[in-house]
Amino acid sequence: MDTFETGRETIQMNDGFPVGKLKAEHLIRLLDKYRGAPDPAVIVGPRIGEDAAVIEAGEDLLIAKTDPITFAVDQIGRYAININANDIACMGGRPRWFLATILLPEDMTDEDLVDNIFSQLSEACKALGIAICGGHTEVTYGLKRPIVVGQMLGTVSRQRLVTSSGVRAGDHIIVTKGVAVEATALLAREKEDALSGAFDREFIERCKGFIDFPGISVLRDAEIATSAGGVHAMHDPTEGGLATGLHELAAASGVGLEIFKDAIPVYPETRLLCDFFGLDPLGVIASGALLIAADPASTELIIGSLRAEGIDCARVGTARDRSEGLTLVSGTEKVPLPCFEQDEISRVFS
Repeated sequence: MDTFETGRETIQMNDGFPVGKLKAEHLIRLLDKYRGAPDPAVIVGPRIGEDAAVIEAGEDLLIAKTDPITFAVDQIGRYAININANDIACMGGRPRWFLATILLPEDMTDEDLVDNIFSQLSEACKALGIAICGGHTEVTYGLKRPIVVGQMLGTVSRQRLVTSSGVRAGDHIIVTKGVAVEATALLAREKEDALSGAFDREFIERCKGFIDFPGISVLRDAEIATSAGGVHAMHDPTEGGLATGLHELAAASGVGLEIFKDAIPVYPETRLLCDFFGLDPLGVIASGALLIAADPASTELIIGSLRAEGIDCARVGTARDRSEGLTLVSGTEKVPLPCFEQDEISRVFS
């Protein structure tokens, strides 16, 4: 994920852009043109595919990340912490400090709503050892639901820094958990009424519970993988799903990818919900999975270490030379890896 992004907005932009992230080519132009003042302390700045910024800060490096949450209002505080912490973990770092800008809807905000958001932020931070160190809260004109914009700071030693640009041709591509944890939870929580006529209560509650199990956090996934060794790059596939995450990883590293479709783990619940709404599971928001590019000699150890800690994972592809492009292989069929201009889930919420 790029450092500057449109995030999880659910509005239609005035110039006719679709819901979701800006197109990569447009964002690249913006980032090339509008970069502020130069500063050599910025080691990793705004570019396609990187999960966060990295800044010189003495002995250790500072990792900085911001991401907004506009869905899952009943769990918005927990989402804000985990989504932002994930991107710190993808750089090999430890999330440590959190600031929140909380925008609340007029005529809908009361003490219970505010207390619930603050308590969720606090409990989620306690669980991950993160301190809340500041922010801003206001009731904002024109909003229909709360928005939490998180800013997460973390640290990493120079030796442990991992970036999305580190993939090498020949690396194995590993994905943890499966596709798509976040989309499954969001669809069940936000579209429960539509689902109630087609699925039983137990199934819907199980899908809503995906936020906790398998869970949207990848902190443990990243810590275990990097401790095993041989990790060259990690990336958090969010908007646009696993397919977009793979495109971002390849763009950041300048490599091609050969992805084995039948090896991609898709949760049965996810597949059923996607079939119900007519969505492609590879293109729905996918927080909870971690993409890892690793030295082939380390693949077995990384996968074994993750599974030993109860985190399922699978090798889903191989990095190739850039000239070979990005392909999706199923049996003897090889097609271009799909690229989603907007997250599939946006078609349900638009």
